[in-house]
Amino acid sequence: MSIKHNAERLLEETQGRTLVAATKYVGPDDMRQLYEGGIRDFGENRVNDFLKKKEALDDLDGVAWHFIGHLQSKKVKQMINAIDMLHSLDHASLLKEIEKRRETPLPCFVEVNISGESSKYGLDESELRAFCEKALNYDKINIVGLMGMAPYTDDEKPIRDSFMRLRQLRDDIRDHLIPSCTKLSMGMSNDYKIAMDVGATHLRIGSILFKEEV
Repeated sequence: MSIKHNAERLLEETQGRTLVAATKYVGPDDMRQLYEGGIRDFGENRVNDFLKKKEALDDLDGVAWHFIGHLQSKKVKQMINAIDMLHSLDHASLLKEIEKRRETPLPCFVEVNISGESSKYGLDESELRAFCEKALNYDKINIVGLMGMAPYTDDEKPIRDSFMRLRQLRDDIRDHLIPSCTKLSMGMSNDYKIAMDVGATHLRIGSILFKEEV
């Protein structure tokens, strides 16, 4: 099956959510096939790769660019006005740098380490509320939701539990602090169906889009 066909199939399956194609390991040619299949949201992990791909695909209309990888403060200047959404807001220095460099308010997901794995980025749950309170002081930061990654395992229960916890954290921030915090960026190729079931609004799907069969 073609990349275009995979995109069409997954867009149909995930209807009602935003399917962000995680394109870290593919180039502009494959991304054009995704576009032909109807995908309009691209997610990049590395600043330099993002800038190159965006330039190569500048002729495509209606594309929304999501930055879904860890973002270092020193890289903000290069790319912050070229993205439409940030999924990985997770440290105070980013708040200051985005406020300094961004020209218009940026929709952001606050990243939370819901898996508890030291190898993953994101705020600890205990840090979330204070961080969000701090973010309210910055005009260029518009918190729209929370992002998290479940543990990589074949056991569905810890995955579902992690996503449920992120939803609970989102509800708390939305109901008591930031009414605009309504979205959930969670679910990748191996666990997006569970994420959908729990209430994901944004799915970051990569490898399954490029397999021979979906």
